[in-house]
Amino acid sequence: MACMFRRAIAEQVSQVLGLPPEKLIPHIHAIQVHRKQDSPDFQLYVNSVPGGQFNAACQTNAQKLASKLTGNSVISQIGTGRGCVTFSINRDLLTKTILRKINQDGSSYGMNSELLSNTPRGLTLVEYSSPNIAKKFHVGHLRSTIIGNFIANLKEAVGCKVIRMNYLGDWGFQFGLLGAGFSKYGCEEKLRANPLQHLFEVYVKVSATAEKDEDVKQSAQDFMQRLENGHPQALSLWTRFRDLSIEEYAKVYKRLGVQFDEYSGESFYTEKAQDILKLLKSKEILKTSGDGKIVVDLSEQGDLSTYSTVMRSDGTSLYITRDLAAAIDRMEKYSFDEMIYVTDKSQETHFEHLFKILEILGKEHVSNCQHVKFGRIQGMQTRRGDVIFLEDVLDEARSRMLQNMANSETSKTTEDPADTAEKLGIAALIVQDFKGPLLSDYKFQWDQALQSSGDTGVFLQYTHARLQSLLNLWETREKEEFDANCLQDPSVYSTLRHLLRYDEVIHKTLKELQPRYLVSYLMGLGHLANLAHHSLRVKESSPDVAHARLLFFNSIRVVLANGMRLLGITPLDKM
Repeated sequence: MACMFRRAIAEQVSQVLGLPPEKLIPHIHAIQVHRKQDSPDFQLYVNSVPGGQFNAACQTNAQKLASKLTGNSVISQIGTGRGCVTFSINRDLLTKTILRKINQDGSSYGMNSELLSNTPRGLTLVEYSSPNIAKKFHVGHLRSTIIGNFIANLKEAVGCKVIRMNYLGDWGFQFGLLGAGFSKYGCEEKLRANPLQHLFEVYVKVSATAEKDEDVKQSAQDFMQRLENGHPQALSLWTRFRDLSIEEYAKVYKRLGVQFDEYSGESFYTEKAQDILKLLKSKEILKTSGDGKIVVDLSEQGDLSTYSTVMRSDGTSLYITRDLAAAIDRMEKYSFDEMIYVTDKSQETHFEHLFKILEILGKEHVSNCQHVKFGRIQGMQTRRGDVIFLEDVLDEARSRMLQNMANSETSKTTEDPADTAEKLGIAALIVQDFKGPLLSDYKFQWDQALQSSGDTGVFLQYTHARLQSLLNLWETREKEEFDANCLQDPSVYSTLRHLLRYDEVIHKTLKELQPRYLVSYLMGLGHLANLAHHSLRVKESSPDVAHARLLFFNSIRVVLANGMRLLGITPLDKM
């Protein structure tokens, strides 16, 4: 695969430059494939070579370097481009090496590349989703859930041990409101019938009342204080609402194919939050603001121009106090190599303050903490209008895909059309979300997301199912040997060169934690697969040609499926 060819190129160049091959390998890149033109396979930009051997006259230096290199059994041609030396690989060797490697490695293809050799493979904690209990799963949590799942998948794929954490919002004034409001607006029958819908209705009513009625607001604060003091009746109600919430969330997670290793929540850290306050006090970094709140001064001048409130004037803890307790607890419990928080960009200041306070407290692990932030989805509507709840979005996606399947002449009958439509709909949601930079807000458009052509999740599913259907013709798939002369079509070489780039794409995606690079790569692979499918017939071919072509198509399917699973998409075999 690519690392074998990079090493062969690096060894050639190292003999001329006197540098170890390992220093050169990260600077040798597979060239992006253009469907309408042929090009070399790899390039080395001379100004990227470590050690400063080259000055600004890149083109001249590229030509000088190229003139000192010679081809061999691996490198069939050496040339120059704009400021770079280019390398073409022996075509038979390219074909045999890539197809055999994918056939042997399967789901681990690309993950053992030399490009990833310096990737830390320790313990990674990923905290994501984290809905507020006693509320239906809000559509705003969709991005945190699928982005966090993708990051966890990616880290696992490159060999990290990953703990997937769901940190529930199960404490604070919002719960005080709900606790006070349930006695006023709650109904046991409605709670049993549809727990989160009813609790949401209660919350909306009591919140509206509290804005006008100070007594209701005080009742909420009193309930929260009883809860923090461990009052049995308040704790019993809280426990019931929490258990009902997790039960309902599990149904949505199952639909999304998402799972967690650990559920925790703010409630786990109410007592430890008090210990944090004592620790902050002992470090003499607490101050009292003008309105009686206890704060940590984060300003360089010590003038409270930047501060973080860690305790209310009534002595109750805040979200950041409990987050500090959770972070320190995880540092002590897991001694992790990295911890990644996945939340929307509105919490950027919160995490800046969190990390700064941990730094002030001398917690070394804070340097391994990262906040992956993202923008918001705009314009997500069902046919009934604006949506709030994620279940409504999933139902809408499934419903629309069922309708599209019923109207399509190419759809095949499946054993469970609703399940197929569900997986198609979720693929559409994920790809639409992952196509751009995570930090950007984006406008969701149903018609665009659910198209079977173009760069959509449905297109990826369609391509995978089409390849799987083709492989049903394969009668001798146990036979690993094949004749590379049967695979000399230009569409084969374009696709193989694209497969060469998979480890580079994984490397870049991992470095930046941006799924758009992988999405773009998979779309390119899908389009190349469809071009090859048109030009490489299987049914009318001889057994040797058919076998070679099916091995080629299976290699595409394996890499396509690997990438889709990393994104959180379950590949369909039939649709």
